[in-house]
Amino acid sequence: GKEAVVANGIIAMLTIGGQQLFSFFTFSCPCHVGQNLIYGLAFLGVPALILLVVGYALNNQTWRLVTGKRSPLQEKATPNQLLQCKLVCFVLCSITGRALVAPVTWLAVTLINGSYYVCAMSEYVSVYYYGAYPNVTDSERRRMLAAFPCSQLVPPELTRARDEVILLLRYQSQVAGWLLIAVVVITVFLSYCLASCFSPLSFLHFRYWNNYVHNEQELFDEATDQHSRLYAMQHVKKFFGFVPGSENVKEIRIPSLRDWQAISGLAFLKQVDKEHYDYSLLHDWALKESENGKNLKPDED
Repeated sequence: GKEAVVANGIIAMLTIGGQQLFSFFTFSCPCHVGQNLIYGLAFLGVPALILLVVGYALNNQTWRLVTGKRSPLQEKATPNQLLQCKLVCFVLCSITGRALVAPVTWLAVTLINGSYYVCAMSEYVSVYYYGAYPNVTDSERRRMLAAFPCSQLVPPELTRARDEVILLLRYQSQVAGWLLIAVVVITVFLSYCLASCFSPLSFLHFRYWNNYVHNEQELFDEATDQHSRLYAMQHVKKFFGFVPGSENVKEIRIPSLRDWQAISGLAFLKQVDKEHYDYSLLHDWALKESENGKNLKPDED
């Protein structure tokens, strides 16, 4: 939908801006044999991998897919296995598509920029520009090539050779970047075409379904917030003797030391029976504690 397109656009723009800042402040090629490749590939791949993981982690569908899969109720359920596998694959593809926006943008922008690729591949250029050194060994040639990304380390007689090598590597990097963008755009377009072809809904019906799912989620979130607030309010009222926010409080409850100890500390989600859980220590206390304790009127001395 439109929201997904806007979200993907924002993610791409933030990634581009982050890449530019990251390169400006941190990237400095070591210009040393054996280190250039590791350093360049690390700056290309590691941020992309981190962005991919973050993309999975920030997608609610990821947690919807994995949460509670080992619960007893889930294990007893025996849905159609083929249908379940198809649904899981569809959701995984959807999650992966959204998660790939940032890392692919990172890779495309860094390849078009060319600095990382030039650093990583400089010592592997299979071009001989060393008329002044016809008898250099392969190791010496690699050492000189590895120094090319750092202009201050290149002798004056090799300046032209360095410029030609840098131009060649930038050309390769930028071509790879644009090819990556082209492949991604074509893949996304074909994926949407295939999804539309196999959709059981017509165009307008599909738009209606998207709107329904969006509105249902918004209303559900509103109801969840209100329901949990009202439910929690009952437990807080039982502990303190009044409803939070009340303007005219006639009586308050004085919690005992045992009460304070019961709701303090750390606790996991606690299963009460086959269908219900205690969400917190206060929740557990409110369900177990009978109506007792010392009450006090606020106007008493």
